[in-house]
Parts: sequence; C-alpha cells; structure tokens
Amino acid sequence: MEKFIVGIIGMGDMGKMYARRLSDAGWRIMACDKEDQYDKLCEEFASRSNIQILRNGHLVSRASDYIIYSVEAAAIDRVVAEYGPSTKLGAIVGGQTSCKDPEIKAFETHLPEDVDIVSCHSLHGPRVDTTDQPLVLIKHRASDDSFNKVETVLRCLHSKHVYLSAHDHDRITADTQAVTHAAFLSMGKAWHSMKQFPWEGARYVGGIENVKINLTMRIYSQKWHVYAGLAILNPEARKQIDQYAKSVTELYKLMLGGHLDELRARVLRAKDKVFGREHEPKWAALPLLQDSVLDQFSLGVVDSSKQPLPNNHLSLLAMVDCWSALGIVPYDHMICSTPLFRLWLGVTEHLFRDPGRLDDALRIAVHDNTFRSDDLEFTFAARGWAECVGLGHFDTWRERFVVTQKFFEPRFPGAIDVGTAMVKAVLESTKS
Repeated sequence: MEKFIVGIIGMGDMGKMYARRLSDAGWRIMACDKEDQYDKLCEEFASRSNIQILRNGHLVSRASDYIIYSVEAAAIDRVVAEYGPSTKLGAIVGGQTSCKDPEIKAFETHLPEDVDIVSCHSLHGPRVDTTDQPLVLIKHRASDDSFNKVETVLRCLHSKHVYLSAHDHDRITADTQAVTHAAFLSMGKAWHSMKQFPWEGARYVGGIENVKINLTMRIYSQKWHVYAGLAILNPEARKQIDQYAKSVTELYKLMLGGHLDELRARVLRAKDKVFGREHEPKWAALPLLQDSVLDQFSLGVVDSSKQPLPNNHLSLLAMVDCWSALGIVPYDHMICSTPLFRLWLGVTEHLFRDPGRLDDALRIAVHDNTFRSDDLEFTFAARGWAECVGLGHFDTWRERFVVTQKFFEPRFPGAIDVGTAMVKAVLESTKS
C-alpha cells in the first residue's frame, strides 16, 4: 500500500480531522469541498505536503484508492450521484454519515459495480480524542482484501473497531444517540425561551446540572445538520424522539395533577425495566460517574454558602420512561456509545441509583413549583422537536436550531473549553 491514496470528499470538521490524522500517519490524502472553498482549504493545508486539495469530487474520485464521503446525510445522495460515476476502477468507497440507510442506497444506486463499499462512522465529534472511541466499520460490498486495506488506513486513529451491518448501525445509533440529542436540544430550547443562561444563578448547580448545561452548549455549538440527519432520516430515531416527547408530556401532566403515587409507581416500573430490580441490577457495581469529577466543571461561579435549589429532573425521568416504553436497555450498546451518551446515561444512573435522591425528585415534582415554568417550556420544546422530526422538515429543524444557537453563541468560547475538559475527565475516569 506504499502508493495508496485516500480521498476525502467533504472537508467539514470531521473531514478535516480525518485528513489531519491520516496524513500525520503518513497516508497521502486528496481532498475537496465545495469549489468556493478551494482557495481557503489550499491556504489552510499549505504546510502539509501529503494533503493535496483538489477543486471537486471528480478529481478526488478519479485518483483515490479509498474515497470517504464526509458530507451531511441529507446531501449524500446528491453528492454521490454527482461524483460517484468518476470513481477509480476497483477503488473502495465509504461514508462518514450518521445514518447509513440513505448512504448505502446512494452508493448502490450511483457507484460502478466494480467498486467495493466499506463504510465507517466515528462515534464522537471532531474535538474528541479518537483513542479508544468506537469506530463502526461496515463491510457492505467488499472483498476481504479491500476491507483489510480500510482497517489498515484507519488503524492510526487508535479507535476500537466495531463491526456492524448498516441496518444494525442505524438501530443502535438511534438507541444511543437520538433521544440523548433530543433531551439536550429541548433543554437548550427551553432555556432560550426563558431568556435564561442556566448557570447564572442557583437554579442549576451541581454535578448533574453541569452535565446538562455543558452538553447542551456543546450540541448547540455544532453545525445544525450534525444532529438533523440522524433524527430525521433514521426511522428508528423518529420513533424514539416521538416517545420521548410523549414521556415528557405524560409525566408533566402527573406532576401538574398532583398525582404523586401514580408518578412514583410509573417511574419505579420504568426503573426496574431499564436498570433491573434491586437484587438483579443491570448497572455495574461502581457508578459510571462520580460527583467529585462532575462538580469541577461549572460554567458559573459556585457560591458554596448557598444551597442549590431542588430539581425534579423531568428530563432524566422522561429518559428512563422512554427507554422503558421502547424496551431499550442502554447498557446493551455501550460498545457503540458516544461520549455524550455515556455522560447522559451516567447522570441518569446517578439519579436512579440513590433511592433517596430519586424519591426527592419525585416529591419535588409534585409539591415544589420552583421549576414548574422551566418544565412547561421543556415540554413544549420536546414536543416541538418531535413534531419537526415526524414531519421530516430539515428547514424547520435548521430554523429551530439556529435561532437558539444564536442566543447562546456569545457564551460558546468558554463553554466549549469547559465542556471539552469535562468530557475528557469523565472518559479518563471511566476507562476501566
């Protein structure tokens, strides 16, 4: 493979990360983005002698032995239709989209039959260290030799290779990502609706709140399409996001109606189904997250003289209710879990492992009105995202996302640094 060339079509954040990491390992890279980005990319990568920026995907496809389409899921069919017919004879083609169903259909429709198809998906964002993170490899239509070549190229990422079919990939990513993203998107939308930066005050203080805030900011600092494709194009994801909205709504109605016994019974049934009964727990002996780690990462100044306000954690209660309704056991897919999912599962588990903390949340949900208006906005937001996904409206998704993104944008620089440090610290603490 001495003269092997890797082509990358799409130089967004993930495309650039792959180009840098693969070129650092000695691979020769040919890459492109939209033609109006050509001069800017040439300047950005001028110091890297083994990365050659080309004007379009035709030139990349003709010259490369392994071509990675790193474009948004909604655009994959159009881009492959344009550049796929130019693919080099006997080359290998794959994609980096978060939803494999439209990607594979595009490859099967537009690529020459002599081309092998090996797709991949790094289950993390571009700012996360790739070491030991899950990297899904999909041998869809390929010889063993072609598959081995792809593994050889991607081994420099030092990720954990996970072998799945395209169908299983979409089902598992829906289980581990779709509802997680919906929860954070809804929290951000609720805080935006209330014109509230949640770390400015005593309402959202402590380890669980730090995760909610930091990961919400992390998601809204990304490009809108990163999460839209997974939610809208994956049928399993649509079903799960709809159920999450139903769970949020139904639990909120129980809170409003003062039905503590019914609320407690429903949540405890869900707990048993998702986390197991007391004598047969599904969680490990040690919790996924420790308070001592999470408490370090607050965006605001913590006043130790003030007690944080009690919170009913509707977003977490609804998550477990949703998993229960869909028959999802989150621990079954830990090998394919993203850093965001591990953190979200960790704080959810953190609440449910402690009977006293869980009972406090349920009691507060009915008898304490402090967060009632926050929960109302959160319920509206969850239903709004579910409706948007159900209708399949990318434009509506973009508008909803971008307007909230602009609200938080002035606070991104510091928030991203804190969130990245938190993810790194948590991943280090859970490596075992």
